[in-house]
Amino acid sequence: MTKKLKIVVIGGSGLIGRQVVARLQQQGHEAVAASPSRGVNAITGEGLAAALSGAQVVVDVANSPSFAPAAVREFFKHSTRNLITTGKAAGVQHYVALSIVGTDRLPDNYYFAAKLVQENLIRASGLPFTIVRATQFFEFTKGIADVATQGQTTTLPAALMQPVAAEEVAGTVADFAVGSPVNGIVELAGPEAIAQDELARQLFQATGDTRTVVTDPQAPYFGSVINDQSLTPTPGANLRLGKIHFRDWLEGLKAQTSVRVTM
Repeated sequence: MTKKLKIVVIGGSGLIGRQVVARLQQQGHEAVAASPSRGVNAITGEGLAAALSGAQVVVDVANSPSFAPAAVREFFKHSTRNLITTGKAAGVQHYVALSIVGTDRLPDNYYFAAKLVQENLIRASGLPFTIVRATQFFEFTKGIADVATQGQTTTLPAALMQPVAAEEVAGTVADFAVGSPVNGIVELAGPEAIAQDELARQLFQATGDTRTVVTDPQAPYFGSVINDQSLTPTPGANLRLGKIHFRDWLEGLKAQTSVRVTM
């Protein structure tokens, strides 16, 4: 086994963070879940120094508690600065952050712009780092469709996406947390590209959702008009591909839904 590390996971109570912590603990590392619910607040700095004391690695998978544009930007700016300052003082040797494929391609998307601020702060920090940019998660497909829905009609573009399962995102982040810093960006995507409207159709069919999907090339993605390059991997990127296909993930989702219904 590799050397046992103390790894603090900021956002360790969330969808990705919980899985990262579990994977690292299974490998024998001292993985600490840090979040406001556990007394660690990256924005205010509360509990941060104590949490990072003795840590070799900090993993940042935290998300803004508010999705108001100004609040998102302030969250990533202040939390990242606090993590850098406190991490340096604690002797952290590797800063691993989860970001999004396409952050630098959609400047009018406030969330992507805020993540780019975070990335730039990490790059300029002087700390050894790895930024893992992932495509959208399978688990977010319903949320994307919901935002695009009025009544029983969901209007989406046919622009390609290459979504990935959250469990593979967590596995990739955990792998890089125990490895050497890349001092650059790694991208992670699912095994296949699928049009955004088709993703919704497949999800609705699998879950019995009666909404109708209408295709509109100008339909916005959280305020941005996108094309086939907006949310798919960067040509020439240091790229990892997941192995779980969307159709297989949907089969698992259908099985879970069936269990809930029968119970």
